[in-house]
Amino acid sequence: MAEPTLAAGASAAPAKAKKGSGGTSLWRYVLIRFLLIFPTIFILVTTVFLMMRVTGDPITAALGGQLTPAQLAERIEAAGYNRPLIVQYAEYIGGIARGDFGTTIDGQAVTGILLRYGGATLELAIYALVVAFMVGIPLGMLAAAIRDRWGDAVLRVFAILMYATPVFFAGLLFKLVFSVWLGVLPSSGRASPRVELQLGRIDGASGIYLIDALRTGSWPLISDVLSHALLPGLALGLLTAGVFLRLVRTNVIGTLSMPYIDAARSRGVSEFRLVRTHAYKPALIPIITVIGLQIALLLGGAVLTETTFEWAGLGYQLSEFLKARDFVAVQGIVALLAVIVALTNFIVDIIAAFIDPRVRY
Repeated sequence: MAEPTLAAGASAAPAKAKKGSGGTSLWRYVLIRFLLIFPTIFILVTTVFLMMRVTGDPITAALGGQLTPAQLAERIEAAGYNRPLIVQYAEYIGGIARGDFGTTIDGQAVTGILLRYGGATLELAIYALVVAFMVGIPLGMLAAAIRDRWGDAVLRVFAILMYATPVFFAGLLFKLVFSVWLGVLPSSGRASPRVELQLGRIDGASGIYLIDALRTGSWPLISDVLSHALLPGLALGLLTAGVFLRLVRTNVIGTLSMPYIDAARSRGVSEFRLVRTHAYKPALIPIITVIGLQIALLLGGAVLTETTFEWAGLGYQLSEFLKARDFVAVQGIVALLAVIVALTNFIVDIIAAFIDPRVRY
């Protein structure tokens, strides 16, 4: 009787080791991904700095035709742009490490601008993601359920059109139809002036209008905020919805070819039920892994969307600073967006590693 006991003990030890190995590999993966954030941010920030210096110093770029040579030289010396480039770069990196993204030409702290308008861009990105999930995932499941039929072809063409249509063109088209022709939705702004004034008076306002409106519990305020958000959210969200539609369709079709799906199909389970019940969740894992990339796409599209709808966020401010040739402000905003993208990719990678163990190996 001793031998079976020994064998059982021997077989149990590797099982524990395997479990421990899996936990160790997860934390090793998290640590590696965390450490990779720093070189990624460093490369992105350095690239932004060098690209902004290609045109020369920011003072000359913004005020070169407005000041006399003596005044221009004085402003350049006061800002420190006459020093060696390596010294400027070291101060720039040190400032970012302290949360200081520089000062605009007119003396505003870029960090204050980021805090003031960042909530608006975050709110727009959330609206766009909601639209992308609500449109892309159900249509992707439907396309997989009716694959290789005419409806599937229509949905695939629809996905290509959504991804290929420029954001500003979709925004102008939505404004023309729903604001000009039908007159049912506002064409610009985050809220009506009266609502913005009320939301600005809330103690501890978050800067995200929907959250602030929900805190008041006033339906007129909530509906006003949502009506202003609908068109820009659609314009930006449909861009990502096209990606989600094709990705869900491809992965659901791949899951439907698995042996356990064939077994369920042989028992008479309908195709729609197979998609909805058995193939849906496995197809969502690739969606999670690409969300980080889509955040970068949304932030890039936010510049055009916010400009089209006069949505007072970082994208709109970035376009205004580009018009004014205020490259210090542009540099600060782009650097912050690069940091956000790097951190978002890290969070998404960790979530994917928890959901799918294959990612961490």
